[in-house]
Amino acid sequence: MQEHPGPLKVLIAEDQYLLREGTRRLLEEEGLDVVGVAVDYDTVLSQTRKLHPDVVLMDIRMPPTHTMEGIRAAHEIKTEFPEVGVVVLSQHDDESYVWALLKSGVAGYGYLHKVRVGDVAQLVRALHEVASGGSVLDPRIVERLLALRSRKPGSALGRLTEAEMDVLRLMAEGKNNARVSQELTVSVGTIEKRIAAVFSKLGLSEEAELNRRVAAVLIFLRESATVH
Repeated sequence: MQEHPGPLKVLIAEDQYLLREGTRRLLEEEGLDVVGVAVDYDTVLSQTRKLHPDVVLMDIRMPPTHTMEGIRAAHEIKTEFPEVGVVVLSQHDDESYVWALLKSGVAGYGYLHKVRVGDVAQLVRALHEVASGGSVLDPRIVERLLALRSRKPGSALGRLTEAEMDVLRLMAEGKNNARVSQELTVSVGTIEKRIAAVFSKLGLSEEAELNRRVAAVLIFLRESATVH
């Protein structure tokens, strides 16, 4: 994971003025450096090239078409600047957006529901995590995907114990071993053993270490996008 000396530099891309300026104020009050703002697909790309932020926080739907400009811009930014983290915000719990965003990898990407802007502490943690090369998925999305996928016949998740499922869910939210240990009130050593069991049962034991915590969820939950 890369470290960022000094305040985290954030570029905000949001076409709604009040939400954009409100988010700017919230982040600046938390000590982050909002280096600039953008209002559409073209300006978020040009501002990223000009300002070199550590992380870009942007809406999925922006002008000109208000469809998936944020996801298209995220992929363009990561192609040009792999070291820049990207957190996209959505008003909808639509897992198809998750797959579209993370189709080529999970490192340095975050996906949050827009309500998370009001939870400043969680938003700031997500920005730092993604800027450092980690991955963050919104807990609400994770909960729903886990529930859908685990009910499918033959699901690999069906082999996990309840305790292992709890660990998997918290891993997917971007929490490290210490945070998972705190939330589940068990030792870090126990968490490490449960994580090893999760990776083994899901066939991820040989995967690269970076971001396999989120990959463990993505690989086995992708089918849930077609479950109703």
